[in-house]
Amino acid sequence: MTTGSERVTEAPVPSTGDGFRQRLLTALADALAEDGYRTTTVADIVRRARTSRRTFYEHFSGKEACYLALLAAANDHTIRRIRVAVDPAAPWETQIRQAVAAWIASAESTPAVTVSWIRDLPSLGAAARELQREAMDAFVVMIQQLCDTDELRAAGVRPVSRQQAIILLGGLRELLAATVEDGGRIADISGAAIDATIALLRPRP
Repeated sequence: MTTGSERVTEAPVPSTGDGFRQRLLTALADALAEDGYRTTTVADIVRRARTSRRTFYEHFSGKEACYLALLAAANDHTIRRIRVAVDPAAPWETQIRQAVAAWIASAESTPAVTVSWIRDLPSLGAAARELQREAMDAFVVMIQQLCDTDELRAAGVRPVSRQQAIILLGGLRELLAATVEDGGRIADISGAAIDATIALLRPRP
């Protein structure tokens, strides 16, 4: 939260290729950082985007639709960022460190969006559940693919089941949210996140 005329600006929202839509998503990201999802209105988004309500409704049916689009874009961006960061030829523990570091860096770039995903999204009903399932599926596939490489197989890392991937994702997300809500820095969870991921994926006899 801020006071007075100070404006909190989250890191740029991943580009959607549409100028007005992009401005509206960025405005909502800014509003989440300053005011939170529940108190943010369409009027707030329009004001921050410096556009009109008519333009808003040309792109979104309402605040919830804009919010879901923002979270979907942020989720896609995080997955792309992790994939690019991981060197499949590096030792397996290095690959895990690279993946976790990229995930933390993405979360740090938009902390309000990150926490809102965990705390606000579940209250939005069926549409939220659909997005949560799509996001979880995308992350599970990414983890399974990143762990199914010649380097990791040679090191004895076994294929990751969907259940294992969900346990890993759920634990890391909750740790991240609790850290931010308690006033901590997301970077502070790096060591614990890496250790937990290595422990879960460690080669077994």
